[in-house]
Amino acid sequence: MPREFALLDALVPTLFLAFLVSIVFHTLLDRIMGRCGVYRHVWHPPLFRLSIFACIFGTCGLLILR
Repeated sequence: MPREFALLDALVPTLFLAFLVSIVFHTLLDRIMGRCGVYRHVWHPPLFRLSIFACIFGTCGLLILR
């Protein structure tokens, strides 16, 4: 995959696409986990949400490098 792609005549890094996919996937996962009551068992929910997002984004980034 190229390092950057053209979006409206501007070169955008490929990780931006991974970031957008991560946001969508994290939002869906966050809603599912909220409805299931997972956050009641977590010590610090905002920190847990951030760490889940970091794991999703890191995985997407590694999959792009393949």
